[in-house]
Amino acid sequence: MKYVSTRGDSPVLGFSDVLLAGLATDGGLYMPEEWPTLTQPSTARTYVERAVEVMLPFVEPDIDELTLTHLATQAYSTFRHPAVVPLVQIDHNQWVQELFHGPTLAFKDVALQLVGRLFDHVLAQRGERVTIVGATSGDTGSAAIDGVLGCENIDIVILYPLGRTSDVQRKQMTTVDAPNVHAVAVEGTFDDCQDMVKAMFNDVEFRQRNQLSAVNSINWARVMAQTVYYVTASEMFDEPVTFSVPTGNFGNVLAGWIARKMGAPIRDFIISSNTNDILTRFINDNDMSARAVIPSLSPSMDIQVSSNFERLLFEMNGRDGGMTAEQMQRFRTTGNLAIEADQRAEFITGSIRAAAFDDEHTLAEMKRIYDVTGGYVVEPHTATATAAARMLSANDGGGPVITLATAHPAKFPDAVEQAIGTRPALPAHLVDLLDREERTQTVANDLATVQALVEELTAR
Repeated sequence: MKYVSTRGDSPVLGFSDVLLAGLATDGGLYMPEEWPTLTQPSTARTYVERAVEVMLPFVEPDIDELTLTHLATQAYSTFRHPAVVPLVQIDHNQWVQELFHGPTLAFKDVALQLVGRLFDHVLAQRGERVTIVGATSGDTGSAAIDGVLGCENIDIVILYPLGRTSDVQRKQMTTVDAPNVHAVAVEGTFDDCQDMVKAMFNDVEFRQRNQLSAVNSINWARVMAQTVYYVTASEMFDEPVTFSVPTGNFGNVLAGWIARKMGAPIRDFIISSNTNDILTRFINDNDMSARAVIPSLSPSMDIQVSSNFERLLFEMNGRDGGMTAEQMQRFRTTGNLAIEADQRAEFITGSIRAAAFDDEHTLAEMKRIYDVTGGYVVEPHTATATAAARMLSANDGGGPVITLATAHPAKFPDAVEQAIGTRPALPAHLVDLLDREERTQTVANDLATVQALVEELTAR
């Protein structure tokens, strides 16, 4: 498989080079030159076996089947549930797919436990070392850190918005005592952190001098690994399914769109937002206009600039990189983006529906789920998606609806307690997390300051 940039002005690369590069040199995101077709699964298939089948076309010839199987087996052995991402029925036609059984209790583990091992494998083969720089709205940071712990060839620096993550999310990053791990609080929003990461990658001299790489969802390997759970869940049913996905950066639902493109039996998608509803406004009203970020009980969706939307826009534009680059530049300049009617008809209408919920409605949905199921607990991000699923699929005559549960309730104990009156307990391996000593630094929202700190932290 070869990969091209969404902005059309970067070299065509193989998988290993795309993995290490993260962002394309023209500022775009890498996409496969073509979409493979899913192989038909046999019976009695494990998650690891199906994952290898789904991902192998994307990584060959750089990584062979035996190596991918070994790395995937290692990655998913870290999950606490034998099914890795189990389905739980919560209503007659509503299911939840629990993506939070990995080491850091968030769906990011599903990809990053594998991506970290892919990095280490490729770097060891090449005798190289990289510095991973990433931005997080809460969960990516800890999942990325856990994914590269013990990797001898990687330093990692994670930027997170000061005061805009939960205590559990923050402590999962700041209490890791490893010389190659650095968590940095930025006096700004997640969008500010994300903008600085992109700026560092676009600074060619800085990028090359520090051998930068990325593991957040600008890295194709993240999206690739996330397609698998859409495939495995959809194949559990005898009819096409709908997925309801809480989303801020668009990477998760994009993975589902790709799974459907490859042939997974998926009917359509519902996306849910919180008060920061730019994606919902775009889907419903063609209004992608950036507004100020409002802190919410679901902080991982407190985003106005959804990086992975660029990948779908590239497809909408018939893979015209120049057109995509011009649109993205206009969006960054004006804060507005609109698509043509024929693009909406082909890619949005009948394929993606959307709804947004403020904190009050989110808490009410958490309480409703708890009551009607006799005690099933969801955290705020997942609750926006169960609410959207209930609102938008109640009378549509469709098939099963699967809500993606993107985080363990214990990651957001304050919100859960506010909703149901009970504080969820952390799993045993994290029970003392809040008592652990933190290692972090706080910096101003200034690119030059952050760049200098990255170089200082990773100097060898």
